[in-house]
Amino acid sequence: MNLEALLTARLAPAFAQVAQATVDPAVRRSRHADFQSGAALPLAGPLGRPPRDIAARVLAAADLAGIATAEISGPGFLNLRLTDEVIAAGVNDLAADARLGVPRTMRPERIVVDYSSPNIAKELTVGHLRSTVIGDAIARLLEWLGHDVVRANHLGDWGTAFGMLIEHLGGGDADEITDLTAFYQAARARFDADEDFRTRSRLRVVALQGGDEDTLRQWRHFVAASQRYLLAAYHRLRVTLAPQDFTGESFYNDKLEPVVAELAGKGLLRESEGALCAFPPGFTGRGGDPLPLIVRKSDGGFGYAATDLAALRYRTGELGATRLLYVVGAPQRTHFAMVYAVAAAAGWLPAGVRAEHVGFGSILGTDGKMFRTRSGDSVKLAAVLDEAVTRAAALAPSAEVARAVGIGAVKYADLSGDRMSDYVFDWDRMLALTGNTGPYLQYAYARTRGILRKAQAAPGPIRITAPAERALAVELLGFAQVVTGLTESLELHRLAGYLHGLAQTFSAFFEACPVLKAPAGVRESRLGLCELTGRTLRQGLDLLGIETPERL
Repeated sequence: MNLEALLTARLAPAFAQVAQATVDPAVRRSRHADFQSGAALPLAGPLGRPPRDIAARVLAAADLAGIATAEISGPGFLNLRLTDEVIAAGVNDLAADARLGVPRTMRPERIVVDYSSPNIAKELTVGHLRSTVIGDAIARLLEWLGHDVVRANHLGDWGTAFGMLIEHLGGGDADEITDLTAFYQAARARFDADEDFRTRSRLRVVALQGGDEDTLRQWRHFVAASQRYLLAAYHRLRVTLAPQDFTGESFYNDKLEPVVAELAGKGLLRESEGALCAFPPGFTGRGGDPLPLIVRKSDGGFGYAATDLAALRYRTGELGATRLLYVVGAPQRTHFAMVYAVAAAAGWLPAGVRAEHVGFGSILGTDGKMFRTRSGDSVKLAAVLDEAVTRAAALAPSAEVARAVGIGAVKYADLSGDRMSDYVFDWDRMLALTGNTGPYLQYAYARTRGILRKAQAAPGPIRITAPAERALAVELLGFAQVVTGLTESLELHRLAGYLHGLAQTFSAFFEACPVLKAPAGVRESRLGLCELTGRTLRQGLDLLGIETPERL
C-alpha cells in the first residue's frame, strides 16, 4: 500500500475544487505528523487568499474518512495522521508481498552501468573502491526494479604499457606473477632506466598493434591472469561483475577508425596542432578558448575520447541501450560531458536515449588528505579488506561472519554518505555497533532473527496496540517510496539513511514493546513486525551489496 499515493488521491480533488485547477497535493513524510501537504502555500498568490484559508477550504472538501485525520499548522501546512486501521492494513499487505510493496517498473529500459574499470596487470587499490561499490549497488537496484541491466567493466587492457610489460616478462608465464603491482613497478623502473629496454618495449607495442601472434599470446596471458585476480577480488567484495561483463579497450580497436570517419563526415572534427579534435560548444579552457576533445592524436594514435565515443556508439547502436550510466570520479565530469555532447551531435544519443555521469568524491585519510600509505603510495584494496575482516573478528562469532561484517562495514561507509562528497576512512567509526554503520544495521537484522528463533509461535497478522508499534509500522511502509525514488536520483545514501532510521525505530520498539512475553495475539502481531523489519533490512542491504548474517 502506497500511503502517499492514497493520501494524494484523497486530497487532489479537494485542491482542484478550491483552486479550480489541477494541483499536486505534494504529500511528503513529515517529522510533525505521518505525512504533510504544503500545496496550499504556493496557491496563495494565484488565489489571492492566505494559505491557512486555502488549507481550511481544502480540508473541508477532502474525503479523508477512515483514512486519516488532518489539522492545519504553521503558515498553511496540512498535517496528516493516518488511522491505525489503515497502517495495520498496509503492513499486512507488505508482509504478504514478496517484494515488500516495491513494484517492478512498467517501463523497463536497457541500461548500461559502466563501473569499476581497472587497468589490467595492476592490483586494485582503494581508489577503485568507490566506482566498484557504487556501480554495483546501482546495477543491483535497477535490476531488482525490473530493468535490463548490462554491466560494463571497461578494462584498460590495451596501449603502450603492455609493450613494457610483455617485454619485461621475457617469455615467462604471466600466470606465475603473484604481485601485479610489484611486477608493473619493476617493469616501469626498467623502462625508465634502460634505453635498450625502452626501444624493445616500443617495438613490442608495434608488434601488439600489428597482430603479431607471439605478442598477442603473451598479452592474452596477462589479460587472463588479471581477470582471474579481479574475479577473486569481486567475489570477496560481493560484487556481481562476471567474466561476461569484462569489455576491454581492445574490444573497440576495430571501431575507432569508423568513429573518426563518421565524425569527420558530419563535420564534427577539425585539425588542431596535428591532432583531430572535436570542439563541442559551451566548453572553454581557462583562457576562454574552445576546449578540444582529442579524438585522434597527432601521432595517429587514439586516446581515451575515441574509445569512449566508440563504446557509447556501440552501446546505443548495437546493444540498444536507452540509458548509459558512467560511474566515474567527479574529476572526469568535463571529459564525459564533452563526450556526450559530441555523441549527441553525431546522432548516437537520439531522443529518448540519455547518458549520465554518476560522479563521486574522494576517500580521505583521518588527516583530511587523500587516503594513502605513509610512504605516499596507493593503498591496496586487498590490504584494506584484510584489515577490515581482522578488526571485525572482535564483533563476530565466526570467521564467515567477520568477513561479512568487515567488508560490509567498508562498503556501507562508502554508500551511506552523499556520493558527491569526500569522506574520511575511519576504522573506529565504520566498525562501530552504534550510529549509521553497517555493523549496526547487520546487528539489527540479526536481532530480528534471534527473536524469531526464540519464539514459540509463528508470526501472525499485525495489529497496532502501542505507539512504538505504530511508529515502526509507518517506517516500514516507507520502504517502497524510498527505493523507487532512487531510479532517477541514484542517491544511494537515501536508502542507507532509511535503513538506519528503520533500525533505530525497531530498537525503540524492542525496548518499549515486549515480544516474547507479550500476551497471545499481541505476541504474534509483534513477531510479524519483527519478521517484516528483518525482511526489509535484508532486502535493503542486499540492494547495497551487503550481507546480513543470521547471528551477530
